Amino acid sequence: MSDVIVRPIRNEADYEWALEEISRYFEEEPSRGTPEADRFDVLADLIASYEAAHWPIEPADPVDAIRHRMETSGFSHADLARLLGSRVRASELLKRRGRLSLQAASKLHEEWGIPADALLRGFSGNKGRYAGPRGLAPNRPRPSPRAKAQSKRLIG
Repeated sequence: MSDVIVRPIRNEADYEWALEEISRYFEEEPSRGTPEADRFDVLADLIASYEAAHWPIEPADPVDAIRHRMETSGFSHADLARLLGSRVRASELLKRRGRLSLQAASKLHEEWGIPADALLRGFSGNKGRYAGPRGLAPNRPRPSPRAKAQSKRLIG
């Protein structure tokens, strides 16, 4: 264990320091209830808090969530068409020309296990239909590669 006191993460240098400090515990995991385990937990919380503040993970777009589930589970366009009732509806949805109904979102959640919050993003009293992402600024910063990977883990 390092004798250095855990400190707040206020900038990139502090963040890099915290990553270096916590990585030491990955090689030799501390035993529960020890000061090392407590230090590991505090570092993990500090790192998570800093990442959430500086690289927030936007909820997945419903179409992206559907595409991801198709890729990771081996579902085909035909599988989506059977679920939605027609190939045309599946194609329109995947091309973002069609809208995802609440009923279709429910089926995708129940049968394919896609998280409901990913499918329901964008619903706002629009007669139960998804209208696509709204209010996103065109110069919105892109998520970091780490944030993208975490997003995929949340969906999958």
